Amino acid sequence: MTEHLTTLVLGGTGKTGRRVARRLTTIGVPTRIGSRAGTPPFDWTDRDTWTPALRGVGAVYLAYQPDLAAPGAVATVGDLARLAVAHGVRRLVLLSGRGEPEAAEAERAVAASGLDPTVLRASWFAQNFSEGHLVQPLRAGVLALPVGDVPEPFVDADDIAEVAVAALTSDRHAGATYELTGPRLLTFAQAVDEIAAAAGRPVRFVPVTSSAYAAELTAAGVPAPAVALLTYLFTEVLDGRNARLADGVQRVLGRPPRDFRAYAAEAAGAWRP
Repeated sequence: MTEHLTTLVLGGTGKTGRRVARRLTTIGVPTRIGSRAGTPPFDWTDRDTWTPALRGVGAVYLAYQPDLAAPGAVATVGDLARLAVAHGVRRLVLLSGRGEPEAAEAERAVAASGLDPTVLRASWFAQNFSEGHLVQPLRAGVLALPVGDVPEPFVDADDIAEVAVAALTSDRHAGATYELTGPRLLTFAQAVDEIAAAAGRPVRFVPVTSSAYAAELTAAGVPAPAVALLTYLFTEVLDGRNARLADGVQRVLGRPPRDFRAYAAEAAGAWRP
């Protein structure tokens, strides 16, 4: 059955959330942005905002900020899912991560709510290179990260959003888990080479130790919890465990996932001074 339910997009101003919200609005789905600036506002740290945001909602896109690996995330998303069920939500799409033990726990916590969620296990976003803290070093010509010669199937956030919208607007994806990757494996050095070619300027990748990376983030004023989370994600999750392709995008959308080179060509302006 396909039905356009009022949809709450949690993380509605983030990399995937704003893309999900834009697509839903384009096809005429009543959409509510779940953010501190939303109407009504939603704040993961203020549970008094949860019920007003869920009122009258039939579907939820659940993207947890900053990451499902963050302390307390598993219990928080489980509580939100149970509250969503109590308010009559029928469809829930969880943005999860490949290879993260905490993300797997969050998937189980959401499923324990009684809903049959659709789980999107996404690999590392291509847009992390152009829509976040990596932009400035790439513009400066050197990206230094605590990642070795490990391939990753970078996935385009637009593909994630399109899959999410399909699941939010149809019952046929209930209970399904889709692993979402790009169509080929690239090391970070190879991805930076693609970025350099697209931007038309020299950019190089330099592997560094986790301690050096943490020290650099701290010196830049990044809060200690964020430093710990970023270091964990780079050194633990990007260790080769996800160095394989998956067919989730093809299964849902009936087409191959978008290639990193196409993404880089479109985002090239982000890396030019």
